[in-house]
Amino acid sequence: MKLLVTGGCGFIGSNFIRFVLRNHPDWKIVNLDKLTYAGNLKNLEGIEANERYKFVRGDIADRALVDKLFSQEKFNAVVNFAAESHVDRSILDPSPFVETNIKGTQILLEAARKYPVERFVQVSTDEVYGSLGETGFFTEESPLRPNSPYAASKAAADLLCRAYHKAYGIPVIITRSSNNYGPYQFPEKLIPLMIRNALIGKELPVYGEGKQVRDWLYVEDNCQAIDLVLQKGRVGEIYNIGGGCEKRNIEVVEMICDILERLVPDTVALYGSPRTRIRFIKDPRGAAHDFRYALDCSKIASDLGWRPKVCFEEGLEKTVKWYLENQDWVESVITGEYLTYYERVYGGR
Repeated sequence: MKLLVTGGCGFIGSNFIRFVLRNHPDWKIVNLDKLTYAGNLKNLEGIEANERYKFVRGDIADRALVDKLFSQEKFNAVVNFAAESHVDRSILDPSPFVETNIKGTQILLEAARKYPVERFVQVSTDEVYGSLGETGFFTEESPLRPNSPYAASKAAADLLCRAYHKAYGIPVIITRSSNNYGPYQFPEKLIPLMIRNALIGKELPVYGEGKQVRDWLYVEDNCQAIDLVLQKGRVGEIYNIGGGCEKRNIEVVEMICDILERLVPDTVALYGSPRTRIRFIKDPRGAAHDFRYALDCSKIASDLGWRPKVCFEEGLEKTVKWYLENQDWVESVITGEYLTYYERVYGGR
């Protein structure tokens, strides 16, 4: 298998590349990534010399580059992780989300049409379904009702994938996962943001009252699920991938605080309990902030035998420990652009 992984220097993509190289000794990977603020070569330190791995810096929206790559490499399969993925950023400026998530996906699909592949896995999100109330679950048949520019761009990409499958026979499979967490996640997302702020004595900003509900999925569980879908999933199908662990945002933040109080008592002694620095701030997402996501994952369980292995308590502890042991990585990926963005989103709230 020669596999094109797009966005492989991002959070989920880099974890997936590590998973594949570890579990498939006869597979080769080409990683196409344009190295935006959230994509970093440091996420793949240690595998650069692997003869089964090749990195290409480039944009999936660059038609000439993508065409050349498909022509030269003769891929068996594509896994498309490449995406602008942060809701807050999409509200500030939707343009990059349209460019990468929609146009970029269409260019990849067109290349897969010109240079046929055996599988094209589109990595999507539960946010395309919109918001749930207190009860119920999204199934693969639920209507798409995105409420943010990010979610809308991912829904549009999913529909393009469906259309290319129906119109041209492209062997597309779509995965939609719940909130991933784990190593190498960029510090703008909830869990790594709270860990870093707690460690340096900053406030812990929580939107609204923190009552939004998310289903949490440890990133390696998602990697295993995507790997199964790639190998055994039915072409033309959609698979929900969830952790089966719903938590309110404030619960997650408080759990992080409690773990840190236990693991780094010296930091607590220096700055005080991180719980005392939780601050509820005005939600910039407004009506775009979906109340609850929850996935029915019975299809992937019955079709492929997949179930998450890591419970949230175990996964969160592992994640906090990883960030404690890799604080140099955190500081190295935070650029001036991130600090400007942080002030724009959280400053003055």
